[in-house]
Amino acid sequence: MKSPIVLAPHDANWAALFQAERVAMERVNQLWFKAIHHIGSTSIAGIAAKPIIDILVALEDDECGRACAEAMQELGYEYRADGGIPGRHYYRKGNPRTHHVHMWVESHPDIERHLRFRNYLRSHPDEARAYEVLKRELAKRFVSDTLSYSHAKTEFCERIDILAQSKT
Repeated sequence: MKSPIVLAPHDANWAALFQAERVAMERVNQLWFKAIHHIGSTSIAGIAAKPIIDILVALEDDECGRACAEAMQELGYEYRADGGIPGRHYYRKGNPRTHHVHMWVESHPDIERHLRFRNYLRSHPDEARAYEVLKRELAKRFVSDTLSYSHAKTEFCERIDILAQSKT
């Protein structure tokens, strides 16, 4: 049986957990990584989230995503290829899961899309609260079906991306 989707109240410590992980990743992967960002709901102050730190890494080139696998394993990460998203290198850590690392070549459009979404919600608290309400409703509806939970957020996320693009 799959674990239920659990949303935790915002924890100010999530930013520190990201920073600690960023430092560790930079120490062992400094040659491969162009930038490391905190993304996902744990990066947006004040809203509930699954307590998993999402990290976005911009890579110099695609080969770096596989080349750093051994170094990432030393930090406790498991390489999961693209994890179902073409162009991505996906790593996960912890049981229960504590971290997800999403890597793309620095020119990949998903990098900018994730950062736009995060930045827009950080600067628009009403939209951030609406996102939290939606996530709570979906967690109740889908209970332990994380794929359906994620897909059901798509329309909201696309709307925010359109709004964010219009602000740039």
